Amino acid sequence: MPIKTKYHDEIEVNKDEILHFEKGVPGFLDEKEFVILPLSEDQTFSVMQSVTTPYVAFVVVSPFSYYPNYEFQLEDTVIEELSLKSEKDVLVYTILSVQDPFENTTVNLQAPIIINNSNHKAKQVILNDGNYKIKHPLFQKG
Repeated sequence: MPIKTKYHDEIEVNKDEILHFEKGVPGFLDEKEFVILPLSEDQTFSVMQSVTTPYVAFVVVSPFSYYPNYEFQLEDTVIEELSLKSEKDVLVYTILSVQDPFENTTVNLQAPIIINNSNHKAKQVILNDGNYKIKHPLFQKG
């Protein structure tokens, strides 16, 4: 199915690749369907693109690429809501706040995107962990 996107013009996406956010994304509660599209050639950076609204797109990254010790516990309600059966089914992305210069870009470690890769249910989860902030530097200094 064709969709219009913020960064890729119009592209064809497979319906099987659509992520379903039952309650939308915080701040965009009516946006319930997204796809993950590559943004960089090395696939480090991706875009979580709304299927219905071209200008709603978030630059995302695997937090483990930049914070290998990033860890958290999902609440049972989230596990049930996403029908998670195995840790192998879980994909985690975090949203970037891209800055100029790019070295000042931050990552939201307090609200990761959790995806069940087997059924494509997804949710942005707000963590109750004081160690993680909404604006962690993407590039750790020193």
